[in-house]
This record gives sequence, structure tokens and C-alpha cells, in this order.
Amino acid sequence: MPLTSEQKRELVRKYGKHEKDTGSPEVQIAILTARINQLAEHFEKHPKDKHSRMGLIKMIGKRRRLLRYLERTNYERYKQILEELNLRK
Repeated sequence: MPLTSEQKRELVRKYGKHEKDTGSPEVQIAILTARINQLAEHFEKHPKDKHSRMGLIKMIGKRRRLLRYLERTNYERYKQILEELNLRK
């Protein structure tokens, strides 16, 4: 089940710089993390869903690239987003 528009709006409010900020790396990382967590729950019920697993792997790679970019450009914000989203690194 994909994220609802209200869930996305809440993530934008929490991590964005303004109400319509969907392009900043912090917001993109938060949305990807929420989608990854939802898919992890999906795979507990449907372990043979290989097609969705490929999408999950792509999302994880995209989130990793965004985290690397944020680490290079704004290290303080990078550490903060890792703590807030409980990501290991």
C-alpha cells in the first residue's frame, strides 16, 4: 500500500523548509524511508514477491545516494536526519 497524500504532507511539514518543499534531500529521504518500511512489512506476508523486492532495492539505493549527497553538502543536517529516522550509518 503506497503512502497516502496526508502521510506525505506530514513528512513534508516535519522535514521540509516550507509547506511545499518536496525536493530537498531531507524530505526525499524521509519519504523513501517511510515507503521502505511499508515494503518491509509487505515482505513478511509475501516473501515470494520478487518484483516488489526489485523496487525496494532501487529505493534503498536512491536513499543511499541522497544520504551521501547530504553528508557532503550539510553534515550537521545529515547527522540530524539519521537520528530522527533511526537509520544506521
